[in-house]
Amino acid sequence: MDPLTWTGPLGQFLDPVFYALAAVFLIAVVIQIVMSIAAGGTRVVTNPDGTLSTAGGAYDLSASATRWSGLALLLVVLAYIVLGVFGGPGATGIVGGMSQQLIPVWIALIATFALSITFKRKLGLYGKLFDSTVGMIGFALVMFWVYAGAMAGLFDWITTHESLSQVSGMKNKVPGTPMRGAEEGEYAWYLLGGDNLARDVFSRLFKGAWVVVQIAPLATLFAFMVGITLGLPAGYYGGRLDTFLSFLANLILAFPVILLFYLLVTPEIVATGIPNYMATVLFVFPLIFVGVLLNSRYYTQPSFRTPLLIVVLGLMGWIYLSLISDGGSKVAVLPEFLDLFDIDPGILVVFVSVVFVNAPTVFRIVRGLALDIKTRDYVAAAQTRGEGPWYIMLWEILPNARGPLIVDFCLRIGYTTILLGTLGFFGLGLESESPDWGTTINAGRRLLSVYPHAAIAPAVSLLTLVLGLNLLADGLREESLKD
Repeated sequence: MDPLTWTGPLGQFLDPVFYALAAVFLIAVVIQIVMSIAAGGTRVVTNPDGTLSTAGGAYDLSASATRWSGLALLLVVLAYIVLGVFGGPGATGIVGGMSQQLIPVWIALIATFALSITFKRKLGLYGKLFDSTVGMIGFALVMFWVYAGAMAGLFDWITTHESLSQVSGMKNKVPGTPMRGAEEGEYAWYLLGGDNLARDVFSRLFKGAWVVVQIAPLATLFAFMVGITLGLPAGYYGGRLDTFLSFLANLILAFPVILLFYLLVTPEIVATGIPNYMATVLFVFPLIFVGVLLNSRYYTQPSFRTPLLIVVLGLMGWIYLSLISDGGSKVAVLPEFLDLFDIDPGILVVFVSVVFVNAPTVFRIVRGLALDIKTRDYVAAAQTRGEGPWYIMLWEILPNARGPLIVDFCLRIGYTTILLGTLGFFGLGLESESPDWGTTINAGRRLLSVYPHAAIAPAVSLLTLVLGLNLLADGLREESLKD
């Protein structure tokens, strides 16, 4: 069986078009940047309706060239993917093989965009995201990795081989290398080559995406629960409470982040049980947040509030105890038959570290927003009505701070993704066999000058996910400012 090229037989026709369009696009972008900097590159005029627009010139020509060449480049990329989906490796080589494996992801993305665009006027800020080109691109990149990670990690719909399986003769093989003696029903190629232990890079790439998709958003969400629960009263009440909580936040922020990570995930610190005790404290904040939220909302309806709190907090308490309880750790509060799930100790340590590092920054953002919003008229009106402080904080101040918080949430997931990659790269927290992107980059960097594929593939994946989160945040910020 012959090795695969990147674009296969169709590449003879599509590749020259792709390279030409890419060159035109880059030149147009450079010219547009230069013209925007140069004085007099474009003239701004005021339209009859009061809006501003450019009045022709070289800048407009370069902007049009950028827009149309970029669109044409996108169409060529879509041609690679579509032809690959129907033709597989035989039509467009490695690109076709990957496109065919990712068919469930393409279907999920198309369905998500079709439904979202159809009902966007009924979906609030999320629906408005589809009025922003930048936001849609970012959302597509993020959801690609969310769907790909979930489908690879939960269902094995995408992966071609086991992420830990080693195949004789496939060590450090280049992308598209065929397997010798592949059995019937076994995928015949290593699409992105083999790593230094003869494992399939393609399969490990998407298994690693599942690790990131699980940890980064959840850890960021927990950090927000901590930051919001402490930041709102600090900003609303002020005084000694604000001084004390701000001092604690500044104390944590005074440590270099990477050094703090090193301290929390080293085996000596883990052996003392400190991460487990930290998890016990940090993971209780969602219970506090939800309990106070529901109590403040339904305080005047005790017949409904009490059973609601019992059910919701009972379920959340069970999940909380299952999260922190581990028979082999310092914290074992649930018997095994009541423990809903076991978290890998390495993942728990990384999770706690991320929450602990991010929570003070979220606290400062929420505190600043609360200090500003508590002076608004609608807060004074709620106080005049006799509403309680927590009702005002959670149902008046917090909803009106959602725009900046949503944007920061997206950006912070990107920061968390980078931190996870950093920890994996240094071999801290997660197991050495873990397919997470940081560990995979570290394993491939030793042979980077000879076999770059094993390190470049996860590095590009990390880049695209973080880029997607940044673009998504830009789109959300752009649309939230229009409200």
